[in-house]
Amino acid sequence: MRILRRACFGALTLILGASTTLAADIAPGDVVFTDGAVTASLTGVQGDAVNGRKVFMNRKLGNCLACHANSDMNDQSFHGEVGPVLDGVASRWSEVELRGILVNSKMMFEGTIMPAFYRDAGFTRNHKSFEGKTIMSAQQIEDVLAYLLTLNEE
Repeated sequence: MRILRRACFGALTLILGASTTLAADIAPGDVVFTDGAVTASLTGVQGDAVNGRKVFMNRKLGNCLACHANSDMNDQSFHGEVGPVLDGVASRWSEVELRGILVNSKMMFEGTIMPAFYRDAGFTRNHKSFEGKTIMSAQQIEDVLAYLLTLNEE
């Protein structure tokens, strides 16, 4: 019985250790781009579209509405006109392309003014309190991505 308990405990420890390793976020500097796209999930966890919608409209996080119009959020004021309208964005871009755009749009669009939401180094003139930090977390990127994937043309 004692041997069985030890074996079960060892197996459980191995499983828990492996799941912790698998769920670790990809660090901003370790994200791999292929033609501007990011094929690997930043978290290994499916994004939450409901939370992604909240991040998208949050003026202190994504603040996506500052530049993009989005009919799904007609109840929100002050939609921007700098970036493209995001209605049907999931019909125009693939999941991996949208992830790449969110992580660092400059890898997809040369000269864009869209910020890199998951980059923590290489900036100029940034305030010291932002050094070494990303605008959004890896999970927030995956959540906004999940939300954007709901925006299909009908």
